[in-house]
Amino acid sequence: MFSRLRSDIQCILERDPAARTRWEVLTCYPGLHAVILHRWAHWCWTHGLKWLGRFTSQLARWLTGIEIHPGAKIGERVFFDHAMGVVVGETAEIGDGCTIYQGVTLGGTSLYKGTKRHPTLGKNVVVGAGAQVLGGFTVGDGAKVGSNAVVVKPVPAGATAVGNPARIIAADSDARREAAASKMGFSAYGVTQSDDPLSQAMRGLIDNAGAQEHQIALLWHAIEQLAGPQAASMRDCVPKDAALQENFEADKLNQLVGK
Repeated sequence: MFSRLRSDIQCILERDPAARTRWEVLTCYPGLHAVILHRWAHWCWTHGLKWLGRFTSQLARWLTGIEIHPGAKIGERVFFDHAMGVVVGETAEIGDGCTIYQGVTLGGTSLYKGTKRHPTLGKNVVVGAGAQVLGGFTVGDGAKVGSNAVVVKPVPAGATAVGNPARIIAADSDARREAAASKMGFSAYGVTQSDDPLSQAMRGLIDNAGAQEHQIALLWHAIEQLAGPQAASMRDCVPKDAALQENFEADKLNQLVGK
């Protein structure tokens, strides 16, 4: 029991820069308190003491603001960061190393008892603040759910889900931010470099427009070289609004959409 507690405290020290000492984590982190109380509640639940398990989970809710049903399964080194208003349903499963922020709901969409109504989180999943993960599906290992996303379908391992309803983005192995975050073992609040599909689409259109203008400028340059001495007279025939040089500022536009 004590080795598991030490592991829980260590994972908080690794993932929260504000955590200074083990004593501070043990006495001042409601996410840790909620996990400890849930283990007692879950033991009671699985040993036939249903009411005592529910009462213990209710006590944890009063003390920490985190509501975890005693039937839910929570793995090792799970960190509820801040976590006020988190709700974890009866059949939910949270894998080892997950990080869950405030306002998250791991809820169900079915009213049938005895069925898998709530989601299963794989290992090292990050669920951002305010996200709603609803249904009896699986969020794969290493996946990330962006803040305020509403996820109603499975998320592949290593992917990111953002938006309402959530859209799935494949893992971006070239992202600088992810490379830095991987050294810490997780991405805070489920934020990644390419977590907005609309921005990705805009950047693609901007890059494409810039490439087309570059090609047009090269064509004009080639025409002038082929024209030779007649190039000057040829320019007089060109409409005034024709783009003879590159003026498209793709870099500035990409900065505006968050590149």
